[in-house]
This record gives sequence, C-alpha cells and structure tokens, in this order.
Amino acid sequence: MGKFDKSILPSRHVTEGPERAPHRSYMYAMGVSEEEIHQPLIGVATCWNEAAPCNIALNRQAQSVKLGVKEAGGTPREFTTITVTDGIAMGHEGMRSSLASREAIADTVELTMRGHCYDALVGLAGCDKSLPGMMMAMVRLNVPSVFIYGGSIMPGRYQGRDVTVQDVFEAVGRHQAGANSDEELRALEKVACPSAGACGGQFTANTMACVSEAIGLALPNSAGAPAPYESRDQYGTASGVAVMSLLDSNIRARDVVTLKSLENASRVVACTGGSTNAGLHLPAIAHEAGLEFYLDDVCEIFKDTPYFVDLKPGGKYVAKDLYEAGGVPVVMKELRRVGLIHEDCITATGRTMGEELDLVEREADGRVIYPAASPITKTGGVVGLKGNLAPQGAIVKVAGMSEEEQVFTGPARVFECEEDAFEAVKMRAYSEGEVIVIRNEGPAGGPGMREMLATTAALSGQGMGKKVALITDGRFSGATRGFCVGHVGPESAHCGPIALLEDGDGISINALTGELSVDVSDEEFAARKAEWKGPRATIYASGALWKYSRLVGETYKGAVTHPGGAEERHVYMDI
Repeated sequence: MGKFDKSILPSRHVTEGPERAPHRSYMYAMGVSEEEIHQPLIGVATCWNEAAPCNIALNRQAQSVKLGVKEAGGTPREFTTITVTDGIAMGHEGMRSSLASREAIADTVELTMRGHCYDALVGLAGCDKSLPGMMMAMVRLNVPSVFIYGGSIMPGRYQGRDVTVQDVFEAVGRHQAGANSDEELRALEKVACPSAGACGGQFTANTMACVSEAIGLALPNSAGAPAPYESRDQYGTASGVAVMSLLDSNIRARDVVTLKSLENASRVVACTGGSTNAGLHLPAIAHEAGLEFYLDDVCEIFKDTPYFVDLKPGGKYVAKDLYEAGGVPVVMKELRRVGLIHEDCITATGRTMGEELDLVEREADGRVIYPAASPITKTGGVVGLKGNLAPQGAIVKVAGMSEEEQVFTGPARVFECEEDAFEAVKMRAYSEGEVIVIRNEGPAGGPGMREMLATTAALSGQGMGKKVALITDGRFSGATRGFCVGHVGPESAHCGPIALLEDGDGISINALTGELSVDVSDEEFAARKAEWKGPRATIYASGALWKYSRLVGETYKGAVTHPGGAEERHVYMDI
C-alpha cells in the first residue's frame, strides 16, 4: 500500500498542522513515533472483560490485529467497550441489561471513534450482543471496517460425550425433577466449559459470527476456529492488514452491508438453524445503514431456505465441528449451488462474495454440513409467525423438530413475568398441552427484553419441552429448544394482543403455515382493551434501563433507539 493522504482522513483533525501540536504531544507521551503520528489512526475495539470466557481472550487477540495494522502502514489505537454476557446475566434481573448493552456498545464505539478521529475500525467481539453491537457501530460510522470474532469455546466432556453450557441449564431442570443428584450437577458444571471462547452451539454468538462472514464484514473462515486455537492470531493479523487495504481503496462498511448482503446473512442463519435473535439484530444492523429490513423480510428468506447444517441445540454438532468441516465458506458454497446467494456483494477482502466462493475447495461432508440439495429439512431452521395474536410478527426456531411438532393448539396459561413462569415450572404447576404465555418482557415493558433460557431449559430438563408451547414478547436464548415463540409484537407495554390474553384462551401456533392466532374475536379484544389498566409498572424509574425503555422502538424493526441512517445529515468520514 502506498502513502495515505491524511488531508482527506478524519485523523488529520488530531495530528496535522501547527495547531495540533498539543494533540501530538499526547501521542509522544505514549511512545508513538513521529512517523506513526502521521499515518492513519486505526481503532482496534474489543469487548474484553473478565465477566465470562467469551471475552477473556479478546485483548490478547487484539495484539495480533495491531501487528497487522502496523505491517500495512497504519497506527493502531486499542480501546475497550462493555459486554454483558448472557450466560452470566441469564435467569435473573441482570438479563434486562443484555439487549440494552448492544446499544451501549454501538454508542460507545461510535463516541470513541468520533472523539479521537480514527480513520478505520477493526472490532473484536465474543458474546451475543457484542457482535451485533460492534457491527452496528461499523455501519453507523460507515468507516472501512473489519469484524473479527473471538472464537468459540471448546466442548466439554462428561461421561464420554461432548457437552455445552446448554446441557448444564437443562441439567438444572432434571435436578429440580429429582432426575440427577447434587453431585452429578456439580460434576457437569465443572467440566462443561473447559476453555476461553463463546458458547459452542449455534446459539446467538456463533450465529452472529456466521453472519459477520456472510454479510462480508469478516474475513472468510475467520469466525470458525475456537478461541484457544493459535490460528486465530493469523486471522487477527490478516484483519489488520485487510482494514488498511479497505482504507486504501475507500471501501466502507455500507459498501459491504447492503440489502443483498443482509439477505445472504439471513440465508446462513436459516440453513444453520441459528438463533432467533438474528431476527432482532439483522434489522438493527440494516437500520444503521438507513435500510428497511425488518423481521418480516428476514422471515421471508427463512421460509424458502433449506436447513442443512446439523448444529446444536436442534442438532448434534458444535462450532468446532463446523470449522473442521470447512466453516461458513462451505455452507455458502452449498447455498450458491442451489441459487440462494447474491454473489456480487463486496466483502472485507475487497473481492466479491462470488470471487471468494470460487476459492473454496472443500465440499460438504454430509455429516455436519449436508448438501443443500438434500437438506435435513426443506425449509429453514427458523420461522416467522403472524396472526391476530402477533400483528407485527413473532419468530420461532424449529431446527430439529418434526412437522407434527411444529403445530400446537392449547389453552393459554398467562404469567405476568418470567419469574412467575419459572416458579410455576419449578413447582410443576402447569399442565401438559398448555401454551405458557410470558408477557411484560418486551424491550420497553421489561425493560430490556430478557431471554427465557432458564424457563425453557427447565421444561426440557423435566421432559416437557415437547408437551407444552411457550410464547412471549421477550426473547429466547439461541440455546432454547422446544416450541418457543418469541418477539411477539406489539409487546404488552404497547397494548399488543398479548397484553389482553386471559387464562384459557385457545391459542394456535402453526410453524408450517406461519400462523399465530388466538380464539378471541375483534369485539372481545376491543372490550378487553377498554378495560386495560396500562403497562405494568417496573422497578426501573431511573438509570440506563429507564432511558432505554423510553427510547426503544418496536421489536420487528430491531428494537433500536435512534432514527438511524435514514435521518443522517453528515458522513463521519467526510467531516
């Protein structure tokens, strides 16, 4: 790469000209050389913290990114932002912080980049919300950007089989049912998570890691290697070099993230049986670019995408197995083979997706990755639903479920929050055939749109995962199994139909036809609405979650908190 013209880069505002002498003196204080000061300044952002294994390796990996930036003529400036790790936050009040943290990550990366006038961004993330949060910042700023995943955790071994944290959550349900002892639970919890890295199944972190490659923001195959693998360092260095090449060519995040690349990403979520949370995060990433790509659009793509990658929680394998079978590039090559990939999308390499797929030599192994022409099931692992109970839509993961299991009719059993539902499940105070309804858990009403993994895992652990259904205006973990419908919109706090349900109302869920309806007439709903007492009061009357509940928009649009790219009046790179 040749010399960069600083006169057109944001960092000129902090490094060039006599009036920037004070700014340069700060740089010298940190050991930055005169030559380095006048090179492009590249933000290297991580979500490193000591909260959980998903993030613990990120600051070490950032060092390899910085080597790549330096090698290609840039000056890296490392900074960190927050992460809320869902596994730790799960099942208690802390889970309200999870989705709000996505916005905080995007906001803090934006503010850091703007405040210090960095010219490009390499972002490293490990846990669920930190991946979309980092990608949202890239698209919002529209700087040359490369995303890199911290890598997945290695599977644990227990009694001769691979296990993940999902097995521990489900073991809690078995323990409550008296099916395993304190000692067995303790033995499992000690071995389930043996290394650094994010959850190994196709839960939200790995789903969004696959998205980062499919959407073009990450280097091909960079999402696959588990966190402990030393080969991750090579991807880090290559990402640092790649961002300098993008800066040289002036290829920015929104050149990469387009409606077509969002469709490619949705295909990969569907065919891998990915997390329903992608239905929240893809619209949010699109929003940053000023694109309208809502839950409906995501679900339309899911509808005609075959499910052919056999990953937990619906299937057998974990991220390490997918990596060893050739990773996302082989998956996308299979999608291309059946005509389901837009090949002209630009990627972080500067080449198109089609050109990248031409370089992929490996083929589907038929074990982890089936051929797309003979898939596990004909349609995607994730399905959108609509009807008089969810006029704005809802979403359900059906990967690994038979057709008979994808239709459920039963009486509503209504709970006002997750804790009430979890207590009832723990006490077995529910009946087979019921549709458990958990409301007041939406983005505004929760606040924070919690995941319900503790409840769904307890049901699975009790052997009841297929004998009841569950619907909520909250979310489910990517690790959730069973017939669990989330993202029901409008949410209770906005007086959606879910707010007006009563015990015994007949609910029909049909993932084959995409219907979610309740046997209540429009007239009856109108009468109940007239009697509705308003949103349930929460304990959050100040602080970050109060602010979030006031700003957050509808779930089907991605639960975003600002007007997005459509309302922009300037481009950061061009100020």
